[in-house]
Amino acid sequence: QVHVIESGGGSVQPGGSLRLSCVISGRTDENFAVGWFRTTPGKDRQFVGGLNWPRGNTYYADSVRGRFTISGVNANTTVFLLMNNLKPEDTAVYYCAGGNWNITQATYAYWGQGTQVTVSS
Repeated sequence: QVHVIESGGGSVQPGGSLRLSCVISGRTDENFAVGWFRTTPGKDRQFVGGLNWPRGNTYYADSVRGRFTISGVNANTTVFLLMNNLKPEDTAVYYCAGGNWNITQATYAYWGQGTQVTVSS
């Protein structure tokens, strides 16, 4: 059984930084993708960025590219989301999700419970 656990959320002032962590246990696929998503009330879930293995490619939404960095360790399926220069519009519940990567598409079958990120002065 696959479990996804996020951690690292919190409150920060604009311009500050936070690092979220995601640990996925029970994974069986060698070709695997991990994505970060966020939700805010009244808005659709937004894809933030992701990473896939075994290639280790990363990709980002335009709204966070250059400010957020995704990294990870394949051996223990741990992924980090480093968020720099945070803006109030980054305030959201952030979710980590994992699933099969078939070279062209990820299927996010496993989701964490989410962690709150609040950016406010």
